[in-house]
Amino acid sequence: MSPATGRSQRPLFPEAGDIDTWVFDLDNTLYPAACDLFAQIDVRMTAFVSDLTGLDAVEARRLQKLYYAEYGTTLAGLMHRHSIDPQDFLDVVHDIDLSVLPDLPDLRQAMSDLPGRKLVYTNGPRIHATRIVAKMGLTPFFDGHFGIEDGRFVPKPKPESYAAFLAHHGVDPARAIFFEDMPRNLAPAKALGFATVLVHSDKDWSHEPVEARPASGSSELRDDEAAHIDYVTGDLTAFLSACILKPSSRDSETI
Repeated sequence: MSPATGRSQRPLFPEAGDIDTWVFDLDNTLYPAACDLFAQIDVRMTAFVSDLTGLDAVEARRLQKLYYAEYGTTLAGLMHRHSIDPQDFLDVVHDIDLSVLPDLPDLRQAMSDLPGRKLVYTNGPRIHATRIVAKMGLTPFFDGHFGIEDGRFVPKPKPESYAAFLAHHGVDPARAIFFEDMPRNLAPAKALGFATVLVHSDKDWSHEPVEARPASGSSELRDDEAAHIDYVTGDLTAFLSACILKPSSRDSETI
């Protein structure tokens, strides 16, 4: 856990008392990428593209990743290029086995201890968020879920998606913190005034094109990424616990 080197104007950890809303991306952020849950979605997306276009699996995956890089999600590309019904896509690709999700009692405790609202903001459907949050035993601690349908199928990192999220949940970015595994999705959040946290993993779960790559393999950031990332962590639970336990600056020196 560390601030983005040379860029952050914030202390080592945000003070829980300064934040009233905690915003979490879902896939590979709220749950650890090491469990490889998203791989199931990735395979099903490729199969959907193959069935739709008649391409073989290799070419369908290539097209899927091109759409992801250009439009922000595979779904957005398919809607733009093929006029699909988005609900058909979402129903198929998120019909996955959640048994691989680990039991994380320390994360549940950290969520319970955090003051303020907790929200999920995902490029997946709302039902995907509610299923995962329920499977992880986190339902009592979350106050809302914002899925791709709530933003009229406009995904992060499009500015319109963030505007819809803020309006939907009445979030003041100056009093909120945003957790994400994708560096590009933190740039609009930072511009709006959020504190931003990159949740990285050593698990290379997707082999995305560079334009859409996750924060896997290293906590080192390029200069253009560090400019909009306040903190980097490989352990969400430990980061949240540190926020809770950090003494108020009124009672201690600023770190």
